[in-house]
Amino acid sequence: MASAFVLTKTAAKFRFNLRGNNNEIILTSELYETKSGAENGIASVRKNAPNEERYVRKTATNGSPYFVLTATNGEIIGTSELYSTATARDNGIRAVQKTAPDAPLIDNT
Repeated sequence: MASAFVLTKTAAKFRFNLRGNNNEIILTSELYETKSGAENGIASVRKNAPNEERYVRKTATNGSPYFVLTATNGEIIGTSELYSTATARDNGIRAVQKTAPDAPLIDNT
């Protein structure tokens, strides 16, 4: 399966995931009140994903590395899964940088 943004609705909220070429989720959005808000979030990920300076490398309380992708205003637009190593996390960042700008949208709402 090729990479894609997958837009879903849970209860009254919307969320998207960016799936990599291996169908694994590599980035998850926050919850949005509206579908158009989630679609704007996807557009923001596409725009900001190529920019290295938009990624903040973090460590979870259990010691697992992860990253967040931020917009130009510093707002978080996506959060990664937890990784086993910093190298795996950095590979995840490269996957988002490569796939997000042209990933198609699968609308499951």
